[in-house]
Parts: sequence; structure tokens; C-alpha cells
Amino acid sequence: MQNEQQTNKDYEPLEAQATKPSFNDFGLHSRLQKGLDEMGYTLPTLIQQQSIPLSMQGRDVLASAQTGTGKTGAFSVPMIQHLLDNQGSTALIMTPTRELAMQIQTVVKDMIKHIPILKTALLIGGDSMQRQIKQLQDRPRIIIGTPGRINDHLRSMVFLNKVTFLVLDEADRMLDMGFTVQLEEIYKFLPAQRQTLMFSATFAPGIIKFAQSYLKNPERVAIEPDKKKADNIDHVIRRVKRDQKYDVLVEELNQRTGSVIIFVKTKIWADKLSTRLVKDGFKSTAIHGDLHQHKRTRVLKNFRDEKSRILVATDVAARGLDVPHIEHVVNYELPQNPEDYVHRIGRTARAGAKGNALCLLMDDDAEKWYGIHKMLDLKADNPFGDQKPRPSKAPSRGGRGRSGGGFKGRGGSNGGYKGKAGSNTGGRKFGGGDRTKTGYGTKSEGGAAESGEKRNYAKKRPFGTKPGTKATEGGEKRSYEGKKSFGKRNEASKSEGGKKRNFGEKKSFGEKKSYGEKKTFGDKKPSANKKYGNKGGSAKPASDKKAWQTKRRPNTKPKPRATDSN
Repeated sequence: MQNEQQTNKDYEPLEAQATKPSFNDFGLHSRLQKGLDEMGYTLPTLIQQQSIPLSMQGRDVLASAQTGTGKTGAFSVPMIQHLLDNQGSTALIMTPTRELAMQIQTVVKDMIKHIPILKTALLIGGDSMQRQIKQLQDRPRIIIGTPGRINDHLRSMVFLNKVTFLVLDEADRMLDMGFTVQLEEIYKFLPAQRQTLMFSATFAPGIIKFAQSYLKNPERVAIEPDKKKADNIDHVIRRVKRDQKYDVLVEELNQRTGSVIIFVKTKIWADKLSTRLVKDGFKSTAIHGDLHQHKRTRVLKNFRDEKSRILVATDVAARGLDVPHIEHVVNYELPQNPEDYVHRIGRTARAGAKGNALCLLMDDDAEKWYGIHKMLDLKADNPFGDQKPRPSKAPSRGGRGRSGGGFKGRGGSNGGYKGKAGSNTGGRKFGGGDRTKTGYGTKSEGGAAESGEKRNYAKKRPFGTKPGTKATEGGEKRSYEGKKSFGKRNEASKSEGGKKRNFGEKKSFGEKKSYGEKKTFGDKKPSANKKYGNKGGSAKPASDKKAWQTKRRPNTKPKPRATDSN
């Protein structure tokens, strides 16, 4: 934030600075004013001039401003003043990324350095839940975090019931990242009576609709992009082919000195590009949303300490990144909208220093670059010309399309399948048009003659003739009556009258041999003198027993353990 104040002093005329209100004119609490003085907050930026007075009046504010315009001070100053005026109240600041939340906490801590009754809590993903729970148990007055982690804590505890001051920073990015459902869940825990400040890069329709749902008659504050800052950046545009882009990047990096941040669209490409640069001898590292918090912190620390010269980043991961020594911003891939381009180049030209922006453009970037060039009114020439390019069309797929329904082939028109360059009456087609050629409905009966007459099949064997008959040359059926029919019994097995032949009586194998009557169990003799277990009725003397049978088993009980006399 100190850098922003110095930038304002350096680039504005003295007479313009003299007409500006100072922070002393806002009537702030003395201890808050002391912290701002130590941070170098003397003259407010444009966004601070317009939003702070409205916020201190208790109004809801919807503000549009770019990165580097002093947004953090614009909502932090009235927030702290509100907490000092309303004892027991709490403030909540939500941001789309962890880095931005950490940066805001650093600024707020400096502001409340002389206000010990105000404590902060940082609720972000990738950090210990238990550590954050302990922070919440200390009853902080200022809670800063991302929507995802705040929702995680709301499942187990309630800590938003006293929030009377709400800040949504970079709300457009939060909606783009899909935080809408989570924001709606958080709103259920907030008191109905509260003040809300919403900051966004643009007043897009989605932001306006969101603001109408959660802000009460907000005052709008819009700050146009700072074209002077863009003029302080040297823009170099190189038009390249896709297969030449990486080689051109390496060529530019070898010609430049100082720290570089390279912007790409996706997390996967950030890792791939950084890995390739490392293989080619550059000190490079990547940062994106999939990194764990401890690794993200280490990556940023190494870049700030200039241990890594190149940082490959996505737009979301670079939000809130404040590294003063960045000299070059490389747009390896253009962003989706001009506002994100302003966010990117805002990483350089800090504290009145000169900055450099390199853009590697391909032919399909013409439309995006035209919007960026027009919004910032760049002095650099547009390599695609000053005339607005036509919107790029989707690549042709052989003329396939649908007009009248059905599947259409190459060059087809109304319905059905049509072959190459067909019309309604020509070509092969299902479901429409006259057929002048052989269609799929005509059977090929052995091939038609040139005149189109069908061939006669009378001399051939007719289809479907029953088995057991055979056609003669004249077409008559030949009888097989004289032959033995299939499946019938031998005629010799039948008698003259057709009755079955009698084979006579079956041979008898005689009567079974009788073994007499079996003994009954009652006929057994009593065995009173017989001892159980003795064979043959004679008992063995005790002396005949084996040694192991007479040997006593030893006492296997464990002896009691001796106890310590001590």
C-alpha cells in the first residue's frame, strides 16, 4: 500500500495533489490515524477518495476498480473505524484466493498495530483447521478468508452471528471460480442488519444481479483503468506461430535481465512450461491453485528473495501478488477479457519504476488484442491493424449441419442423408427427394439387364422346396416313395398284422439263497465277569503296564513369583 501512495505523488501534478483530501480529513480514530501515518498513507487514491466517505456514512457500496488502485485501503479504513465505533461487532472479508487473503491480513495488521482490542483470524485452505479453530476461539473482531474454508468451519461452529460489516473483494473472480453456492450458504449465517462493500474489476451483468440480491440500494463507484500507468510500461508485441512460441520466449528471456512473471491460462500448462524452462537452464517455478499452502508460501518466498528468476502463474494465483522487483510481465497466452490484462501488467511498474510487458500473439488472438488495445489506448502499434477483426468462426467440418432435420451429409439440405454435393433430387439420400439411380429398396435379383428388365429364374431351383423332393429339368418334383423313410422302424421288426413281435418270457435267474434267520440281540449271553477294555476276556496284570502308563504327571502349576522386598 505504501507503494501506491508514492505512485500517486510521482504521477500527479502538485496542484492536483493540493486539491485532494488527506486521510486527516476523514475524521478517523487517533490510533488508526497513527497507524496510517506510519504506513505512509497521506493522500488517498481515487477509489479511496470516493468510497471511504460513503462507507463511513453506513452506505452499501458497489465499486469497480483495478488492481493497484488502493482497494485494500478503501475498505479496510472504514471497516476499522466501524469496529471502533461499534463495540462487540465483527467484520468479515472474503477473497477468491489465499494469497490475496494473506496480503489483506498483512495490511490490516499494520493498520491496527496501535489498537490491541482488534484481532484478526485468517481462514484459508491448505492451512491447519485446528490452528484456525484456536484463532476463532480467541474471538477475533476481523475475519479474513476464502469462501470454501469459511464454509468448512461453519459446519462445526457459529462465528458469524455478530458480523455487521461485510467486504467482498474481487467479487467477479469469486463468481467466475464457482463460489456462488458457497457465498449463498455463508449469507444464511449473517445478520440481516449489516453493511456490505463489494469490489469488482467490472460491472458485469452477473455482478449487478448478485449485488441486487445482497446489497441494499448500493452507491456505485467506478474508477477507469489508469492509462498513465499503462503508458509507463513498455509494451512489446511479437506475432508468432504456435510451433515458434516457446523458442521466441527463450530468445526474449535471454535478452532480458531481472525478475519475470509469465502468465498462462491453465494449471497444467503452468507446470509444463516451468518444467521445460528449468530443463533449458532457467531458474523457474510455477504457482497455481492446486499447490498446497506450504508449497505456495515457499514458492512465493523464493521468488521474493530472488532465488527464482521466473514465476509461471495463472490469473487466479497471481491475484494479490505484490513483488516490487518484477521487471517483466510476459503474456504467453492472452486472458479472456481486457480487465484481466490490466491485472497482469499491474504486477510491474511499481513505486514509479518502469515496467515491461511482452505479448506473444498468434493469429487467433486478433480479436482479444483489439479489445485490450482499444481499452488502454496503447501507443504500441497493433500488429493486426487498427480495424476491428471479424469474429473467428468455428472450423469447418465438411459442410455438415442441420437445417430441415435428419442427418445431412456433405453439402446436404433438407432432411435425410445425402451424399457428396447432393441436392434435393440428386445423390444418395434417406427419406426425401426423387431417386433417379438404383435405390436401397430395389433388390438385385441376379443383376438387371441394360434395359432394366428382370432376369427370369424359372429354370433355377425354386426357393423353399421341401426336403425329400428334387426338381427335374422340367421343373417337376421327383418322388422318393420307393426309398426308406427317415426315422421309421425296420419293417422286419413288425408282424404281418402290424402287431409287435412277442419276445417270450424273460429268463429267470432262480431264487435267492437263504442264509437262515439272524440272531436277535436278546440272545446274547450276559458278560458279567468280563471287564471293560480287556481283550479276549482275560485281564492283564498291573505289572504288564508300560512305564509311561504308570508314571505320574509332574505338577505343572507355576510357582508364585517372589515380590520385591523394596
